[in-house]
Amino acid sequence: MNTDIRKLLEGVSSGRVSVEDALLKLKTKPFEDIGYAKVDMHRKLRQGAAEVIYGAGKTPEQIIGIVDTMKKNGQDTILITRLSGEAALEVGKVHPLDHHKDARCGIVGQIPVPDGIGRIVVATGGTSDIPVAEEAALTASVLGNEVVRLYDVGVAGLHRTLAHLDDIMGASVIIAIAGMEGALASVIGGLADCPVIAVPTSVGYGASFNGLSALLSMLNSCASGVSVVNIDNGFGAGYIASQINHMTVKRTVDISD
Repeated sequence: MNTDIRKLLEGVSSGRVSVEDALLKLKTKPFEDIGYAKVDMHRKLRQGAAEVIYGAGKTPEQIIGIVDTMKKNGQDTILITRLSGEAALEVGKVHPLDHHKDARCGIVGQIPVPDGIGRIVVATGGTSDIPVAEEAALTASVLGNEVVRLYDVGVAGLHRTLAHLDDIMGASVIIAIAGMEGALASVIGGLADCPVIAVPTSVGYGASFNGLSALLSMLNSCASGVSVVNIDNGFGAGYIASQINHMTVKRTVDISD
């Protein structure tokens, strides 16, 4: 997933980039302190994905300032999660913003062309889980992945799940999102040959305890290969799925000399 530093080193190797220019790029300060935030500029070099702005609790002015800083330092596509409609209106006055109301996400810039090794499937148990699913799907898309959405395929009508076996079997990673008892993750985990990331949602009646029931069910899944993120954490699932979908074989390098 970390392609920027690889391209830089390949440029040095081919002679397209001088050693001095490469050193300058690597020595650029790792963060910029703008008073209310220390914006991480080296995250893409370290982890392959740039910093994402968590919008909840930030004023529109703070979000605008962070976006300004990221764009000034060469970040072309910026994801803002948990962005309220009111804040989106203010940010959009300064930066062209694609606001996804249901997902509570905003995107500044263009979604990149997918460069992952396969496809990420995002599946929901019901229609009520779609806002969390969209947060996951948009996160994965912004991070350079092809995303297939399978919505309302829960176990209350198992034929709906089985109707998409080709998509399930052909995925590199699957994000299974469900509230209520959270059974979708176990069903998909028993069908797929790839990692399944389970996301419990706060959808459900009183005894669901705002997603705790689904969380515990997913943690206790009998299907191998199922991992679990926090309640309603579509962003976390999308990010992990992207990391898996960008995995490459790493050679052991001795850097002790």
